[in-house]
Amino acid sequence: MSLEILLVVAAALFGIGVYGALSQQSFVMIMMGLEMMLNGAILAGVSLWYFSAAGSPKGQLLAIVAMAVMAVEAAIGFALVINIYRVRKADITEKVKALRG
Repeated sequence: MSLEILLVVAAALFGIGVYGALSQQSFVMIMMGLEMMLNGAILAGVSLWYFSAAGSPKGQLLAIVAMAVMAVEAAIGFALVINIYRVRKADITEKVKALRG
């Protein structure tokens, strides 16, 4: 697999994520779009690292750290979404006018 193919796939993932994050109203779908954007960025970074560093494990370690940060971000985001739903009964962005109460 060549670098160009991997970068095209990464750009496609990022583009689909941007579209998903900007076009949806559901909190969960917005978060899925953000996760796809991060996956595209990680794929681009790891593939660039692989083809430039020639087998150095630092790129793989960077990907693992980035995925761990993504997992923490998703857990915090879903906790916020659950809290907003419990307090305001809002499951889409239009129902939340202001975050202050």
